[in-house]
Amino acid sequence: MKPVYIINGFLGSGKTEFINFTLDQPYFQSSGKTLLLLCEEGEEEYDPYVLKRSKTIVETIEEEADFTPEKMVELEKKYHPERIIIEYNGMWQLQRLYEQMPQGWMIYQEVMIADYNTFLSYNTNMRSLMVDKLTSCEMVLLNRAPVGADKMEIHKVVRGVSRRTEIGYDYVDGNFDYDEIEDPLPFDIEAPIIEIADADFAVWYRDLTEEMEKYQGKTVRFKGRVVTKHRSLKNCFVCGRHVMTCCVEDITFMGLACTGYSPEKLENGGWYTVTANVNIQYSTVYGKRGPVLAVSACIPAEEPEQEVATFY
Repeated sequence: MKPVYIINGFLGSGKTEFINFTLDQPYFQSSGKTLLLLCEEGEEEYDPYVLKRSKTIVETIEEEADFTPEKMVELEKKYHPERIIIEYNGMWQLQRLYEQMPQGWMIYQEVMIADYNTFLSYNTNMRSLMVDKLTSCEMVLLNRAPVGADKMEIHKVVRGVSRRTEIGYDYVDGNFDYDEIEDPLPFDIEAPIIEIADADFAVWYRDLTEEMEKYQGKTVRFKGRVVTKHRSLKNCFVCGRHVMTCCVEDITFMGLACTGYSPEKLENGGWYTVTANVNIQYSTVYGKRGPVLAVSACIPAEEPEQEVATFY
């Protein structure tokens, strides 16, 4: 397997500077070649000495359409690299990269590089691209951060997409540290009944589906819209909310399988406050194991003030 390092981020964020620095470190030296795929050219240039010393060959991929398995295999056969680094164009969707990755190439690490001073404006103006870059990266590195930088707003943006991504700050005075802001869940998972506020549904749903086992046997109470008419529903119903991750185009209904309560008693599409015990088991609703709610109460409720749930 060829290890692939993906360095993503927008133009001017410092990707080239980061890769230059990394290639020059002793821990990144190897006897074999490194193939660096450059998907956009910024103002910063690679140091020829560093490239020679690290046995790095640079190939430019000018168009997104040129990023094909055939092209990548051709380059691999030409250079026989020990590893591949991809400086990815921030305006290209990562999904295409994943889909075009040749067989035998394995993503070893994915890092997003961002300029502290422009991160929030990019998030405001190009939210869907920001979410695309944050979703799967292991770390976000904020360059050019001022001493005493305010971390909270950036923390909220990153955590709105991923609870696993590390956040690091590279300061203008040469120091570096990690975001260590505590990120407790906005509800008490140890309570006899875990009460989910309307504003916390998206965070709870993601936590429940990512760490299902910790909810096994827990009792929850939340408000959602019910679905009683669907071919996958047999003696059960679904209760959930529409959730927006980044923009209007990605709004998706995220529902949970519910049993133990007659669907005939419910209005399809109506809002209800559900109290239920969580069991992790197979369900035809998911086509696999997932959280199945054994409902003890289902009470008609008012529509929440914000119908579409968000992460922050």
